[in-house]
Amino acid sequence: MSGLFITATDTEVGKTVITGGLAGALREKGYNIGVFKPIQSGHKASDERGDAARLKVMSSVDDDVNAICPYSLDEPLAPQLALQRANKQVTVDQLLTHYYQFLEKYDSLLVEGAGGLAVPYTTDALLIETIKAFNLPLLIVARGTLGTVNHTLLTIEYARQHGVEVVGVILCHYDETQVERVLENKEMIEQYGHVKVLGMMPSLDSITMKDQLIEAVHRYINVEDISQFIKSKVGRNG
Repeated sequence: MSGLFITATDTEVGKTVITGGLAGALREKGYNIGVFKPIQSGHKASDERGDAARLKVMSSVDDDVNAICPYSLDEPLAPQLALQRANKQVTVDQLLTHYYQFLEKYDSLLVEGAGGLAVPYTTDALLIETIKAFNLPLLIVARGTLGTVNHTLLTIEYARQHGVEVVGVILCHYDETQVERVLENKEMIEQYGHVKVLGMMPSLDSITMKDQLIEAVHRYINVEDISQFIKSKVGRNG
């Protein structure tokens, strides 16, 4: 398998923007990479406000949104609970089937989860158990603000306890006037988490166009390190 699984320390942290923007930036560099949102709750896949539709626009892939997100649910709940309330069952094996189908088209995929690692995800697994089944390394998106060191270190440790490789962290959603404090958070995460912070993305509220997002990704995220990591994995799996 090749690619990255992208998770966050919490919900509404910015992982969809990071996933879509990073995929768009990598595709511009010539990488044959796609995006995959296995389960989405809160919007149907076809809803333009939902993660799947936003990923499609930001990454510029030509896949149907129902392929990008094969399982979508109306209620904004933890996916496992939303599945229960919709009288549906989705297993990790079903998600892997869709993943393998996508890899027939792409060399690698950026796979976006939901919420944090301990979220009840499929009918039969937490998100961390799903990530382990996918056998993909993990990129963590975290807030740049107060509290992020604790949340991020706990997420890193929990992933490692389950045997999941952590590639790095991207800090997101902070006011640029607070950059000095965010840099202090970065240093502590790197020191105590023994992991590299690969980017610091400020609030993107003013960004409305895909080109603006990709420009910001190149400016604030170490795309080169991420691309080299993905390239090494593709070569190893090819």
